[in-house]
Amino acid sequence: MAKKTPLQPLDSISMTDRVENILRKYFEDNAFQPGDALPGEVEIAEKLEVSRNVVREALSRLRMLGIVESRTRRGMIMAKPDVLGGFERVLNPYILGDKTLKDIFEMRLILEMGMAEFLMARKTKKGVLELEKIVAEQKSIITPTKEEEIRFHTKLYEMTGNDTFKRFQKMLFPIFDHVFTEYRNGRSMSPPPGHIHHDGLVQVLKEGSAADFRNAMEIHLGPYFKMIEV
Repeated sequence: MAKKTPLQPLDSISMTDRVENILRKYFEDNAFQPGDALPGEVEIAEKLEVSRNVVREALSRLRMLGIVESRTRRGMIMAKPDVLGGFERVLNPYILGDKTLKDIFEMRLILEMGMAEFLMARKTKKGVLELEKIVAEQKSIITPTKEEEIRFHTKLYEMTGNDTFKRFQKMLFPIFDHVFTEYRNGRSMSPPPGHIHHDGLVQVLKEGSAADFRNAMEIHLGPYFKMIEV
C-alpha cells in the first residue's frame, strides 16, 4: 500500500512578509551598496503585482531595521545598517527573562576572555598609564565598587581599538548592573585566595604575553564564572 501524504498546514506567511523577503533577496542578488538608489513604491508594486500599501509596509520594516532610508529628492536608498541598533533597544534587564540575562552576561565574559591578543597588539603607554590611574583612584583594590569595575573594564574595551566592541560594552551596562547586584547580594565580599585584582591585570598587561593576560583575566573573572556555574 502506497504511503499516504500527510496534510500540511497552510502557508501562513503574509503578503507583506513575502514582499519583504523578496526585496531582501533582490538587494542581495544585485549587490546594492549604501547610498545606491532603489526602485520607488509604485515601480515595486507594479513589478510584484501587489498593492502599494503592502510595499509601503514592507519598506517600513526595512527602514526600521536600518536597511533602507528615505532621502529628500532622492527617494529610497540603501542605508548602512546599524548592526547593534535593534539589540540596543531591548537590552533592559526588567523585560528580559532570567535565562536571557544569564546568556548575555556569559557573552560578556566570553568577550573579555577573548580580548587578550587585541590588547597586547594595540596597547599604548598612554593607555596603560590611564589604567594605572584608574586603579590608583579605587577606594579598595580588593572590593571595587560597581562604578570602579565598569570604569576599569571600559578602558580595557577602549584599548582594543574596536569601536563596535566598545559600543557593545556600553550597551551591556544595564545587564552588568543587574548581575553585579545579584552577585554581591548575600555573598561574601572577600575574594578567593590567589585572586587577581585590577592592579594585577595592569601588571600582566605591562610585562606579560597575551596568554598570560588571558589566564589572569580568567582568574579575575573567576567569581562570576563560579556564580553562573560554568
